[in-house]
Amino acid sequence: MPEIDIYNMEGEKQGVISLSEDVFGLPANIPVLSQALIRQLANRRRGTASTKTRGEIRGGGRKPWRQKGTGRARHGSIRSPLWVGGAKAFGPKPRDFSQKMPKKMRRLALKSALSSKVSDKDMIAIDVLEFEAPKTKVFIEMMKNLKLEEKALFIIEQKNRSLEKSASNIPGVKVITTDSINIHDLFKYKHLVMTKDAIEKVEEVMG
Repeated sequence: MPEIDIYNMEGEKQGVISLSEDVFGLPANIPVLSQALIRQLANRRRGTASTKTRGEIRGGGRKPWRQKGTGRARHGSIRSPLWVGGAKAFGPKPRDFSQKMPKKMRRLALKSALSSKVSDKDMIAIDVLEFEAPKTKVFIEMMKNLKLEEKALFIIEQKNRSLEKSASNIPGVKVITTDSINIHDLFKYKHLVMTKDAIEKVEEVMG
């Protein structure tokens, strides 16, 4: 059964916490992780880029000059892709980039990513995160106490506006709830910090 250290906001170690083998103790499934990440990035794409074909541009109905005898190349329309102001050949059109992935595979990818954080020693637990008012200075001090110098992702059990505002001005730091856990954030941020309540909720939902 995997175990990680648990700290308080002052950086004092409170002991170790045992994690669920089914959620935090799985081997890394690289193909599923890759597919889940590609799917998430693809689903972010709006697919609204659009260019006009020669049939959609006004003008160009008359042949610019006669076919033979001028010494110039033959042309049928000034809206040809060869002309400045002409159409775009094979340009983008609005399309749907979204990809589907079975729910079981999506959940396996999240479990695999969380397990990788544990096996790489990049995850710690914190007993509580209490911020009565937004205080960026206090949040930075807490990170120093926890020795978090690189990008860090904080996962809490439920929304806390004061906590989220405290971290919003700090580069490389993000606070999300357990409902918003996603593959991209788990890959993007080096360190993962979860509250004790958040761990229990994730194990309850995914276990």
